[in-house]
Amino acid sequence: MGAPHRPRRPSFVYDAGDEPDPRFSLANERTFLAWVRTALAMLAGAVALHSLELPATSWLRAVIVVALLVVGASCTVLAFVRWARVERAMRLRQPLPHFSLGWLLTAAVVVISVLLAITLTVS
Repeated sequence: MGAPHRPRRPSFVYDAGDEPDPRFSLANERTFLAWVRTALAMLAGAVALHSLELPATSWLRAVIVVALLVVGASCTVLAFVRWARVERAMRLRQPLPHFSLGWLLTAAVVVISVLLAITLTVS
């Protein structure tokens, strides 16, 4: 006697199409977790800058810390959206969706890095 079957969530993903090869679903999950690790690194960077009081200019530090927090939170949300879109596309045997999360994260990291570089060299 097995456990009663519980519906899988989110239903908008799992109720669509047919079950894909488990290897593809697991790869999709690993990619999601990699993006979450990236988001955690952003959050850790924000905490580190705030704790070390770097850069010395408090308003600029606040801007960079808030930017890192927003990018980290956004990365997590967008990673989930991407996971769901890819999983749904695999279930429906459709082409995978375009990849915009990488562009967003790249732009955010470049902008934050330039701000940090300028402030740390001027200080």
